[in-house]
Amino acid sequence: MDARTPNNIPFRQLPAFPVLSMQTVVAVLAALILWVFQGHVAGYSGLLGGLVALLPNAYFAYRVYRYSGARSARAIVREFYSGEAGKIILTAALFVLVWVGVDPLEPTAVFAGYLAVLAVGACALLIVRRFQKH
Repeated sequence: MDARTPNNIPFRQLPAFPVLSMQTVVAVLAALILWVFQGHVAGYSGLLGGLVALLPNAYFAYRVYRYSGARSARAIVREFYSGEAGKIILTAALFVLVWVGVDPLEPTAVFAGYLAVLAVGACALLIVRRFQKH
């Protein structure tokens, strides 16, 4: 008997959606700022760095919120660990793709975009609390 209860909530209604939305906005803003002040190479490099952080976070959120309910507790914990492992592997793979596949590239801008998006994730509790529906 399978005790896992699939979560049928649309992705946009998940608790992680406001954080992912804010990370998307920050990635685009960082790219625009870098483009204005450093040029187009820094702009797309910053955007790629932001995407390197954003895409694995979206994958992790998808994996963690696949199941819901008390009967799915074990499945949720399993998804948490596999989602985190997948997030780390996906981040490494995306960094390799960016370094190998993009030329010219501004490494400082890549890390600036990456760190800007990670900073939003570090403030996730503040963002989710602000966007609650109560």
